[in-house]
Amino acid sequence: MSSSTLAAPEGRRGSDYARLSRRIAEAGLLERRPGRYALRIALTLGAFVAGWVVVALVGDSWWQLPLAVVMAVATTQVAFLGHDAGHRQMFRRRGPSEAAGLVAGNLAVGLSYGWWVDKHNRHHANPNHTDEDPDVGAGALVWTYEQATATRGLSRWMARRQAWLFFPLLLLEGFALHVASVQALVGREPDGRWRVPMRHRAVEALLLAAHAAGYLGLLFAVMSPAKALLFVAVHQGLWGLYMGCSFAPNHKGMPMPTDEDALDYLRKQVLTSRNVRGGRFVDLALGGLNYQIEHHLFPNMPRANLRRARPLVMAYCAEQGVPYAETGLIESYRQALAHLHDVGRPLRAG
Repeated sequence: MSSSTLAAPEGRRGSDYARLSRRIAEAGLLERRPGRYALRIALTLGAFVAGWVVVALVGDSWWQLPLAVVMAVATTQVAFLGHDAGHRQMFRRRGPSEAAGLVAGNLAVGLSYGWWVDKHNRHHANPNHTDEDPDVGAGALVWTYEQATATRGLSRWMARRQAWLFFPLLLLEGFALHVASVQALVGREPDGRWRVPMRHRAVEALLLAAHAAGYLGLLFAVMSPAKALLFVAVHQGLWGLYMGCSFAPNHKGMPMPTDEDALDYLRKQVLTSRNVRGGRFVDLALGGLNYQIEHHLFPNMPRANLRRARPLVMAYCAEQGVPYAETGLIESYRQALAHLHDVGRPLRAG
């Protein structure tokens, strides 16, 4: 990727986004929609709580396994509410946003809200940047040739086959998110400073403990240990899979800028993001993340307005000659997997 390919035209840098932002604001698309969010919160949390009531009523039955599948979907939908709260799409003020995020994230899902906000904000600031975006850092998967060639042992074996391992690995993502949340709460640097900044560390720890006690306590109270452990495996595995499948289409396989690429804000966000086409069902299933370009350009835009912003953003990108990537859901996964497979090619050749 070269700077000439990605750089904004000389003399216009810094102004392109401002013009688009004015158009979006004039269309009223940055205004909060409290009524819409009140209904969404009531329906989502209502279904979530009702699901756990059914789990308690069904008791020690193998019907709990299909219920674990249903609860994986409900848990992901609650996590989407936490995402919206983290971006202040629901409320303008920090206090109500943080309260909603702590309830949705720590208490309901078991995910540290403070850790996720810190990590997600760094992703939004530099999407797909290997040195700045934590979502494309080397880990169980690698995203660049440099990361692939640096692997050793089991990591190298996995990097060769990572396109095939992608979806199976997502079954472990839910457990990984829980572990990362606890590590973020207790982790310190060698000099004693907290590794992850959090405004409400004690509250987060209390809510995570309450989640774990309530979750495990309910399951082991109404089921045999074997059924309870199977429920946990199905629920957490499918929650991680659903979460990963919701975020994977957004950036994977899109350009990965480096410090050498001179990108203004508009191009940094648009060129690294991919929209996913679909109707209302896709909007619901992906929590509005299928409008990834609009979301990255205007992170605090209410979810319900993203669909309305899309034609304005698409037309403006066409005016500016900025490529606007949009594809179907299956094609988005194909592109992401093709990128993973290509990254592992030097290892397979060697």
